[in-house]
Amino acid sequence: MNTRLPQILLLNILGLALFFSWYLPANHGLWFPLDSAVFHFFNQGVAENRAYAWFLAIINNRAFDGCSLLAMGCLMLYFWLKAESQGRRRIIIIGLVMLLCAVVVNQLAQHLMPVKRTSASLFFPDAQRISDVLAFPTKDASKDSFPGDHGMMLLIFTTFMWRYFGQKAAAVALIIFVVFAFPRVMIGAHWFTDIAVGSLSAVLIGMPWFLLTPLSDKIIALFDRYLPTFRNKNQTNF
Repeated sequence: MNTRLPQILLLNILGLALFFSWYLPANHGLWFPLDSAVFHFFNQGVAENRAYAWFLAIINNRAFDGCSLLAMGCLMLYFWLKAESQGRRRIIIIGLVMLLCAVVVNQLAQHLMPVKRTSASLFFPDAQRISDVLAFPTKDASKDSFPGDHGMMLLIFTTFMWRYFGQKAAAVALIIFVVFAFPRVMIGAHWFTDIAVGSLSAVLIGMPWFLLTPLSDKIIALFDRYLPTFRNKNQTNF
C-alpha cells in the first residue's frame, strides 16, 4: 500500500483543527456549554433514582470494561474462524500490531497534549457522584480525564477494522466504540470532549501514519517473520 500523503495531511489538519478549536478559546469556547449540557443531562436524578444510579454504576464497573475487550475479541474471532491457517496467523499478528499502535498513540497523546483536566464529576459543585449514592465499585471520576484513553483505544480498534477487514467490520467496531466509550461520559468520569475532541484528534493525527503508509504492513510482515510458528497435531500452522 503506497503512502497517501495528501490524505494523511488532511486528516492531521482536521485533527489539529479539532483540538485547537477546543484548546485555544477561553474556557474552551462553544465546547464548554455542550460539555456542561451533556454532563447535567445524564447527572440529573442520580441521587433520586436508584435504578438509574445502579445502571450507571454497572456500566462503569471494571467488569464492563472487560465486556468491551470481549466484544472486540468476538469481532476478530468472526474473521479468524473464517480464515485458513495462514490467515488466522495474520489476524493474530494484526491484533498484536494494533495493541502496539494503541500504546504508542496513547502515550504520545498523553505526553504531547498540554492539558490537565479533572472530570466533570469533580468540576461541578452540584455534581451527584455515584460513589456518594451507592457502595459499589465504579469509575465516576478522574483527576486527569483528557484525552479519553478508553475511547482512544476503541477508536484505534475501529480504524484497524476498517483498514484490514473492511467497512462492515468498521461499522460494527464503531457501534462497539459508542456502547463502551460513552458510559464514562454518562457517569461524569469523562467530559464529552475528552472523547469527541481528545480521543478523536489523537487518532486523526496519529493513526494515518500507521495505516495510510506501509508502516503497519511492514510491522505485520516483521512479526510474521520473527514470531514462532506453532503447529497442532495435524501440522497446521498458526
